[in-house]
Amino acid sequence: MLSATPAKEIVSLERVGLQYNDDKTVFQNVSYNVFMGDFYFLTGHSGAGKTSLLKILYKSVRPTYGRVSVFGYDVDSLDRSDLPVFRQHIGLIFQDCRLIENLSIVDNVALSMHIAGSLYKRSRAYAKELLDWVGLGDKLNSFPDVLSDGQKQRVSIARAVVKRPALLLADEPTGNLDDDNAFRLMALFEELHRMGTTVILATHNNQLTKNFEYPQLMLKNGTLFVNIQKEGGKGRAAV
Repeated sequence: MLSATPAKEIVSLERVGLQYNDDKTVFQNVSYNVFMGDFYFLTGHSGAGKTSLLKILYKSVRPTYGRVSVFGYDVDSLDRSDLPVFRQHIGLIFQDCRLIENLSIVDNVALSMHIAGSLYKRSRAYAKELLDWVGLGDKLNSFPDVLSDGQKQRVSIARAVVKRPALLLADEPTGNLDDDNAFRLMALFEELHRMGTTVILATHNNQLTKNFEYPQLMLKNGTLFVNIQKEGGKGRAAV
């Protein structure tokens, strides 16, 4: 069973590579450290490997080679029984929202807090607050099947941040949203960041990267390039 291990680096990648079964290289020899309190945009064209890299950090995809450490744990050595403990401090936003269809959106958001031991009323109250923040305060008791793709995405974002995770992995969280809602959600991510959450946000939205001055991890031609010429991050290249 996992025990708490203080980690200087939230994420450490050492010469990580990923290839498909047809030997197509997605990325190779990626090395980088992300420290507690950093905020990074993860950028690159469609197919560059942004989603795959986030899934590697969550241990839902295994790299072809290299070492991945998250919260000080060697991800490759984790057993299936370790995953619930490992993942409980990670907020995850992927493009397939995976909402529970037979629960209202407020209960979808409150569920993880309730499972973690929060009182039902407290969980729902905080879930309502977050749903109001993302502009869905008038749909608390609606079910996922009546929501648009953009609305479902906002529910999944509220669900991912409801427990104030130590690490937030967000894959194109504003992809189905207009600019107004995208900027509104960025304010939520920034507030979470100010409270101590480390954020890695994959995006191809140039308006976000231009208007929010956080450094970028850029995947291009199978290689990771790091732009730290902006305020907001403390990442350091791994040796």
